[in-house]
Amino acid sequence: MFKKLILSLLLITSFAYAQNFQLHYEASPERHYVVSTLEMFKPDQYGSTFWFIDKEYNSMNKGMSLAYWEIARYFNLPVKNLSATLQYNDGVANFGTLGKAWLAGVSYTFDLGFIQLPLDILYRAAAGADSPDIQLTTTWFASLMDGRLELSGFADLWSQDELGSTGKQMVFLSEPQFWYVFGEHVSVGSEVEISHNFLYGATGVKALPTIATRWTF
Repeated sequence: MFKKLILSLLLITSFAYAQNFQLHYEASPERHYVVSTLEMFKPDQYGSTFWFIDKEYNSMNKGMSLAYWEIARYFNLPVKNLSATLQYNDGVANFGTLGKAWLAGVSYTFDLGFIQLPLDILYRAAAGADSPDIQLTTTWFASLMDGRLELSGFADLWSQDELGSTGKQMVFLSEPQFWYVFGEHVSVGSEVEISHNFLYGATGVKALPTIATRWTF
């Protein structure tokens, strides 16, 4: 469950200066374990900062088997709806390191009236890659039913070295989340990890759901 929810990095005032902790139970046939996520989003006069830490608990004794984190800094630019961004991804698992990459680029927010969609266009330098890659990222957030229902998530599309080949392949990853908000702090919901070429050895499109709870503080 990499690349956890980016709660509309530059857009959502309701989550300004907010952090949340999530517990997900992987409910697909391929996965039966718990994942925790700790997130923070904080805007300031120069832009905004977002980071998250994922931990999977899938070792033999149900202890932590994987940890992954990302941090993204956005810097306001003089052009309306445009910002520069610098990001870092890294992780470690019981089988070794994973996911180390530096990303840099620009982010432009499209105002569609009913929703605002930021689009990150990123230069991606991943550890061990034969050459740099590109990545496109967008996020979304919608609050319905007087704030009781939240729809949020992200979608990533990036290139990477193809195993067993000198060429590249495209990887798609999206994690829409659905939350029912009981009050100021407690929500319950679900996330679906939708991917193509993301999981090692996977063919076709994969859809892996979770059952989740969230505490916002």
